[in-house]
Amino acid sequence: MAGLPRDLTASIVVFLVAMPLCMGIAIASGVPPERGLITGIIGGIVVGALAGSPFQVSGPAAGLAVIVFEIVRDQGLSALGPILLIAGLIQVAAGVFKLGGWFRAISPAVVHGMLAGIGVLIVVAQFHVLFDAKPLPSGLDNLAAMPARLLGLSMTWAGAETAFAVGLLTIGVMLAWEKFRPQSMRLVPAALIGVLVATLVASGLGLGVVRVEVPASILGAIVPPESGLLARLVDPAILTAALAIAFIASAETLLSAAAVDRMHDGVRTDYNKELRAQGIGNLLCGAAGALPMTGVIVRSSANVQAGAATRLSAILHGVWILAFIALLPWLLREIPMVALAAVLVVTGWRLVSLQHVRHLFRDYGLLPAGIWAATLVTVVAVDLLSGVLIGIGLSMLELLPHLKRLRLKIDEEQDGSDGYRIALDGAATFVSLPRLSDSLDRAPHGTAIQLDVSRLSAADHTSVEMIREWLNRRRAGGAAIELTGNNNRIAALA
Repeated sequence: MAGLPRDLTASIVVFLVAMPLCMGIAIASGVPPERGLITGIIGGIVVGALAGSPFQVSGPAAGLAVIVFEIVRDQGLSALGPILLIAGLIQVAAGVFKLGGWFRAISPAVVHGMLAGIGVLIVVAQFHVLFDAKPLPSGLDNLAAMPARLLGLSMTWAGAETAFAVGLLTIGVMLAWEKFRPQSMRLVPAALIGVLVATLVASGLGLGVVRVEVPASILGAIVPPESGLLARLVDPAILTAALAIAFIASAETLLSAAAVDRMHDGVRTDYNKELRAQGIGNLLCGAAGALPMTGVIVRSSANVQAGAATRLSAILHGVWILAFIALLPWLLREIPMVALAAVLVVTGWRLVSLQHVRHLFRDYGLLPAGIWAATLVTVVAVDLLSGVLIGIGLSMLELLPHLKRLRLKIDEEQDGSDGYRIALDGAATFVSLPRLSDSLDRAPHGTAIQLDVSRLSAADHTSVEMIREWLNRRRAGGAAIELTGNNNRIAALA
């Protein structure tokens, strides 16, 4: 129990980060805010206890807000429960059959293009919520209506003008806090300060802005699937949506877990165990009528930075959410909706990482950057699943130069009494990435490692990124790694 004080502190930090995000993502998804809080509770207490990544925190994710919004718009809120039940079963099955490594083989260009597209959609939708208005049905409609929304403002300080001012205040406070907060308060999240200031101003001045609505009892927020569940489970539209959520949630979770692993020197993620835990979480969310969940990087990084020692911190953050909404629901009802929209605008904007596409173009050329751009545009112009499929389809173009020699041979051997050698022969592409990743992770810790790439004929950017992360993680842990061979792309990592 030596780490208990650190876990307690970290859990409170994560709780403060999670509260506004759980509610804001629910509202962005077109569902009542308490549905996001239920997902946060399940993600903390249940998935936190079962997770394969001890420091990862699970809950509602901005990456799924867009697809949930489309489901609720097209099929109704009652469709969400059956969809999550199926998605959860798919994730559990994927974990049981050890498919976790394959999600890591998705091109980083596709993943970051998807996240950038989601970021654009969140910003243009929540922009309208900043005026206490509802978003329009599609991303392009929201984008086209933005100028008229701004030009429609007047100096009368009526409802829309007041709401917009509160939203801008929230964004301004968040950005100022991140820039000027004292070092002693560095763990206090900007989103919490922004929402707190907006709530105090709106309440103190008696402003007529729309407030958050939550039920008096958390039990009243639990909505089990309606009768006729079996018929809905075989509906093709339900099955398609479930597959999309299972795929995207799993990819986002495992990529987040990989990022969390780079932040600490503790236990590495068991990807298949993490998939099973996420599947159980989504099954429970489906049974409760809540939002889907993933492992989320913002809350997870806050957990690691706050000094979490064990998985107890993730579990406790779920307990604090439950206690807060059980004991203080009246306080949540004072929060302006525009404050949560402002939090989502900042979150969405940061998902559009132009730095990443510049990195892709500089280090890997035009094709990965083009995959990123095509994925982003398709997500915004069509829908999330189409964007991901287009990106994955374009990723196949990276295989064309290597079709005659796609096979990758990996030799592992003990090199003397205190050395270990891994030799790669062939083409390292995303097709062979799960096997390559497993081989690298099998290399013993505390041993000098030689990675021989002299017979590596080619390597796509997905494999190079994975090798880069492995090298950085092992070297940060003090390992001595020698990279030998004259492969230009891999040798640059030395």
